[in-house]
Amino acid sequence: MDSVKRIFKVELAKLNPAKMAQRWVKVAVSGVLALLLLGGCALPQVSAEDRLFLDLSAELVGTTVLPKQDFDGEPVGGISAIAYDVPKDRLYALSDNRDRPRFYTFTLSGRLGDPQQPPTLSVDTVTYLKDADGNPYAPGLLDPEGMAITPSNTLLISTEGSPRARIMPAIGEYDIETGQLKRSILVPERYSPDTPDESETSDDFVQSKGIQENLGFEALAVNVSSGTGGVYEPYRLFAATEGPLLQDLDFAPEVPYKNRLLHYTIDPYQTEIISEHLYEMALAPTGAVLHGISEIAVLDQGGHFLGLERSFGFQGFTIKLFQLASGGATDIETVDSLRGDVSGINPIQKELVLDLATLDLPLQNYEAMTFGPTLASRQRSLFVMSDDNFSADQETRLLIFQLNSL
Repeated sequence: MDSVKRIFKVELAKLNPAKMAQRWVKVAVSGVLALLLLGGCALPQVSAEDRLFLDLSAELVGTTVLPKQDFDGEPVGGISAIAYDVPKDRLYALSDNRDRPRFYTFTLSGRLGDPQQPPTLSVDTVTYLKDADGNPYAPGLLDPEGMAITPSNTLLISTEGSPRARIMPAIGEYDIETGQLKRSILVPERYSPDTPDESETSDDFVQSKGIQENLGFEALAVNVSSGTGGVYEPYRLFAATEGPLLQDLDFAPEVPYKNRLLHYTIDPYQTEIISEHLYEMALAPTGAVLHGISEIAVLDQGGHFLGLERSFGFQGFTIKLFQLASGGATDIETVDSLRGDVSGINPIQKELVLDLATLDLPLQNYEAMTFGPTLASRQRSLFVMSDDNFSADQETRLLIFQLNSL
């Protein structure tokens, strides 16, 4: 019993009124400070739009020009798409030549991002595209524009399409060594244009649906899943039209172009369209004769992309790099036409990352884009390349950006 009393006295001493008062003052002051911080300006206000996008910027850290040259008897040029092969450290470049559709293998030498050691581009090989039987395509059957490398080390190549030339929009998977078509990817029927009858001339033809002339599948991107990889690893494919389908086109100049982005899942056994989304272009610059999205690249597994928009007119080129967020976009797979009011449809959201007009370089026909290797800074690199249109006064120039994120 005495031991119990001693314990009781000790505990009672701890409850000394003066000490208790000091403790309560400390608690009260801490609470007031917390309320002031929460109610005042100490905490930054984060908008819904800020939460939608990644904190991302692009910094130019290098540039190089591919010298004019012939390779295997053909001029090297017309580069409309590029894809970087990480394990082999090589760059594939698609030429949009309809007579002999082909892709090149480029080697990029030099330390990327080092201004004291500018990189150089050289051509290693050329591979001509072939049909499923292994025969070279006849001239005018393909209009190659988009390209992406797959986890199983093949190339996906899109045909933009030309109603007047009776070239249908298409996406094919090609062997990376031989250029032979391995399989075709399903394209919804609404993308296929009606074409001139044999009795009609192209001048008499009036199209009613499908992709517009040279405004089909310009942009391709692949998103590898977070699994272990390998030949049997399913992956996601994204394909965007450069311009709106004819049935989606509003002819009023104050209405933005309504492009479509297709989302596929692909494995060795089947191809399935997961969703389709509305991509609204910014309004075309005054006098623009070309205005569209030329390339996309997947940033992460959460629906974030980079998109390259390109315009051309009497004011020259306008090239802008956007960050895209597709997470809240409406699935429009069952919507046959986007013409008119689309206020009930949530489009892919976008935020400007870089206007290439701010660079200390003349603007050219930049339309190819891919992620490159990790830089010495441990940041991701982004390659953007121009199409010289096989013209003596235009360049095949590669821009190397460092992607900075917080």
